[in-house]
This record gives sequence, structure tokens and C-alpha cells, in this order.
Amino acid sequence: MEDRLREGLTALGIPADETLVTAFADYLRLLARWNQAFNLTSIRDPLEMVPLHVLDSLTVRPLLAGQRILDVGCGAGLPGIPLALTEPSREFTLVDSTEKKIRFVRQAIGVLKLRNARADHSRIEDYKAVPPFDTILCRAFAALPDFISGAAHLLAPGGQFLAMKGRLPEAELGQLPGGWQAVAVTPVAVPGLDAERHVIRVVRA
Repeated sequence: MEDRLREGLTALGIPADETLVTAFADYLRLLARWNQAFNLTSIRDPLEMVPLHVLDSLTVRPLLAGQRILDVGCGAGLPGIPLALTEPSREFTLVDSTEKKIRFVRQAIGVLKLRNARADHSRIEDYKAVPPFDTILCRAFAALPDFISGAAHLLAPGGQFLAMKGRLPEAELGQLPGGWQAVAVTPVAVPGLDAERHVIRVVRA
């Protein structure tokens, strides 16, 4: 697993120092153990989790902006935990409505000693935060219009939404709520994975 992590991080332009590689390996082993009891992800093999979870999550890293980042529908901590590990100067908040997933994320944050990450159990429509967030992102959370409308109250002036998608969702792009526009669609490549990936950036019109 460590070798695959080193290769993937290097391919993404992230220095694969041993502290970071060990942290990712510890996270994936913890996820695999919890997954046996709590079914947090359909991916069972930690080796498969490297490209499908960790490296996939990190493809959005170059597009982050600002200090405060919100991960909506974080599930087992993706992409928030991988991003927090590689961006120690930014603050990450991970929110999910499923309690068992947030219990795992809090455990992972503690095990990894991540001082720049926190996890909250809430529906995103009910979540409140002060100050608001500079970047709000999601990975496999909801259709783009639902993501924007559910989290719009949490975005700072001048902030951005980043929606991580597989194939380009043409229909969703045409259904954005009023007052919002998609200003960039960025194809991204996941090392070791032959699959379409796109990141959609949405801002206030």
C-alpha cells in the first residue's frame, strides 16, 4: 500500500514524504477495519482504496481557495481527510448526516492527530457556521443543483463551490439554481485509475 501511495502522490505533484505516506496508510487501515462492522464504503480492499479514495480525493487540491474549507456529505472522510493531511495550513470542516460515518471520521481525526480538521453530524440544510466558508466541496454527495441550494447559506462572499463528478453531468449544469453559474469544468486524472473525472466550479452569478 505504501508503494502505491508514494507513486500516486508523486504523480499528483505532492511530495511523498514518509510521514504523509504513513498517515495515509494508517487512515486506510483504520477505514478497512471499521468497514467490516459499519459498511462505510463499498470498497473493501485497502489497495483499491488508494486510487479510488485517496488519490481521487486529492485531484481537487489545486482548485482549493481560501482558508476555510467545508466538505459536504463527507461519508468516511473523503475528500476532507486526504486534503487536510496535505494542506495543514487550511481549516477543514467535514459534515455528514449519518452518525456512524461521523463517528468514524472523528476517530480518524484523532488517530491522525489532525489539528486542522473537525467533523460535525448534521444535515447540510440545517448546518450553521460562523464565519462562512471560502470553498465548499462535495464528492459523490448529490446532484449539482441540490448541492448548491442545500449549502448556499454557508458560502462566504466571493467563495466557490467545487463539485467532484465522474462523467460530465450536462443535465445538472443546465439546472443550477438562479443566481449561480458554473464558471469552470476541469477534467482531472486519477493516477492508477482509467475513468472520467471532472471538477465543476460554481460561483454566484
